[in-house]
Amino acid sequence: MKTVTIAGKALEYVRWPSAHPREGAPPMVFLHEGLGAISMWRDFPQQVADATGCEAVVYSRAGYGRSDPYEAPRQMDYMHREGLEVLPALIAALELGSPILFGHSDGGSIALLCAGGTATPLTGVAVLAPHVFVEDVTVVGIAAAVEAWNKTDLRARLARHQRDVYRVFHDWYETWLSPPFRDWNIETYLPAIRCPVLALQGEDDEYATMEQLERIARGAPDVDLVKLADCRHSPHKDQPQAVLEATQAFVERLLDR
Repeated sequence: MKTVTIAGKALEYVRWPSAHPREGAPPMVFLHEGLGAISMWRDFPQQVADATGCEAVVYSRAGYGRSDPYEAPRQMDYMHREGLEVLPALIAALELGSPILFGHSDGGSIALLCAGGTATPLTGVAVLAPHVFVEDVTVVGIAAAVEAWNKTDLRARLARHQRDVYRVFHDWYETWLSPPFRDWNIETYLPAIRCPVLALQGEDDEYATMEQLERIARGAPDVDLVKLADCRHSPHKDQPQAVLEATQAFVERLLDR
C-alpha cells in the first residue's frame, strides 16, 4: 500500500498489474461506493485487470479506509469536489495518462462528473449502480441501512475497513437523508461526456430504479446499458462473472476504436 498526497490529504492507493498485460491497454481507476475503501473491493480489481489486460489502480477517498480524514463537516457537493478536483489531480499525480474509470455507486457518480465536467483525458467510463439524481427508493434504502446499523453487526463489519467507521456511516446517511440533498442532480454533466460509457445496474437494486440508467442513456452521447437480473446494488458481488464479461467486452471495444 502506498500513499499519494492530493490537496493536502494522504490517500492510500495500490496498483495491481494484470497477469495478462495487453499492449496499449490503459490503466483502470477503481472508485468505491459511499461506504467503501480499497479493502472492500477484495480481489475484484485484480480479476478485472487479469480479464482486460489493464492495470488496476485502486484508492480510498479522503476519510475512507486508511486515507487522511476529510474536512468537517461533510459538504453537500462532496461528489462534485471529488470528481471535478480530486480525481483529476490524482490521475495527473500518478501519471495515468488517459485511464478508464470504473466506479460503483457514489464512485460511479464521481466518474460521470469527472468525465462530463473536466478536461481530464479518459478512454472510457464504466459505472455500476451510479446515481444521477435522488429517488424515493434511495431514501428508503438508506433509512433501512440506518436500521441495520442500529440492530445488526453492520457497524462491526464496516469497522474492519474504516479507520473512523462512525463518521463514514453517519456522514453518508445524514447527507443523503437531508432535505436539501433531494435536489442533488448531475444530469447536466452527461451531454459533455466525450468517451464511451458502460452503465450496469441490478434489477433488484435496493437504492435505485432503472430510471438512473435510462437517464444516463438519454443524456450521454455513447452509452452501453447492461441490466442484470437477480442482482442488487453491488453487481460486482452479486453477478461478478456478468460484470467481468461486460467490462472485458467494453475494453475490447475501446481498444478497437
